[in-house]
Parts: sequence; C-alpha cells; structure tokens
Amino acid sequence: MYPQDHVPIQIGTTPTPDNRQLKRRHTARYYMHRVQESLTTRVSKFICAICLGILFFAGIVAFIVYLSLRPHRPRFFIQQFSLPALAQPNGFENAELTFNVTARNSNHKIGVYYDDMAVTAYYDDQSIGGRPVLFPFYQEPKNSTIIFGTLSGTRLTVDNRRWMQFLTDRARGKVMFRLELVSTIRFKISTWDSKRHKMHANCQVEVGADGMMMASYVGHRCPTYFT
Repeated sequence: MYPQDHVPIQIGTTPTPDNRQLKRRHTARYYMHRVQESLTTRVSKFICAICLGILFFAGIVAFIVYLSLRPHRPRFFIQQFSLPALAQPNGFENAELTFNVTARNSNHKIGVYYDDMAVTAYYDDQSIGGRPVLFPFYQEPKNSTIIFGTLSGTRLTVDNRRWMQFLTDRARGKVMFRLELVSTIRFKISTWDSKRHKMHANCQVEVGADGMMMASYVGHRCPTYFT
C-alpha cells in the first residue's frame, strides 16, 4: 500500500518483440513495378491524347470538305411577266403571256445538268397554259441561264369565264399569277454525278391594270424544292 499523499508512478518497461510495432518494408521489385506502371499510364495517356487530336483534326478537315462539296440548289429569279391584253378592251382574243426567269448556279465547283424543262402558268391554283422551254443542257459553276418564252394560242388555255375573272381582279388593282418551272437535275462534282432530283421552282407574281408585272416583284427569288 502507498501513502495517501503519494501518487504511484508507472515506470515504463522495455518493449518486447511482441508489442513492438513492425514496419513493413517493400522490396526493390515492388518499387520498380510501381515506376513501370506510372510510365505505362503516362505513355497511354500521351498516345490517347495524340489519337484524339488526330481524330479532331480529321473531323475538322472532313467538315470543311463536306461544306465545299455540298451542292446548293439552283436559284431562280423572276425578271419579267406580262399579260398586255389585260389593258385592252377586247384583249381576250389575242391574249399573250410572256415571262423571263433567271436560273443561277451559285456553286463554286459544282455544275448542274438539266433535263427538259417545262413552264406552267397558274391562276387561282388552276393551270392556264404551259410549254417546254429548254432542252437538256449543262450549267457551269457560278453561271446564270435566262429562261424566257411566250404562252399564246393553244398554249394559253384561258376561256371567257376565266378572262372575266382576270378583269374582276384587275378592277381591284392587281391580278395574281404563279409561274412554275419543272425539271430533273443532277449535280456534277468533279468526275462524279449525283442521282437525279425532280426540281420545282414557283414564282409568285402580281400583274397591274396595265398587264405588266409590278415593280416590287422584279428580281424576286422563287422558292425551289425537290420531290
């Protein structure tokens, strides 16, 4: 027993092999393996970075080539459309419709092959005449072709009832017509030709009381679509 005012002090003992904490030591082979894994990982990442860079560059080049070779559809612009007989008291008997449209190939390196082209004039979505206007031809890149013609006689199928409708609209200030151009086209890219596409160009025009196309429609672009 210790006195009450004495605090016992525990004197440490020398650690034995049993309670001593052992430190694990790695072999040289272990550290060489770790270094080898680190180098392999770095090389793999470097190779992956190079491959991704090549793919990215190839994608950009392919996209640029696609944009340069992607054909743009031809553009059509109405330049002139007239039915002078509207201004004449008895114009029905000698009615004659004239038109002038510009077809423009805006591609830099792509030509356009046209098969036969036909034109049809419409009033109130009803055909009032038509005719073929062009034989097969090839349009060079960055080139324009003028398409013009006349519908008269048997090619202008307007009866007396339809003519009276024209005059009723003329009394209101204008007569609305639509000129449709239809052809089958192919694109020529270097030595390769595309498949055929059925093309439609629709030109909306308004004719005044004098039978001439209104100035606001001169040079108006005609919507174009394929079927």
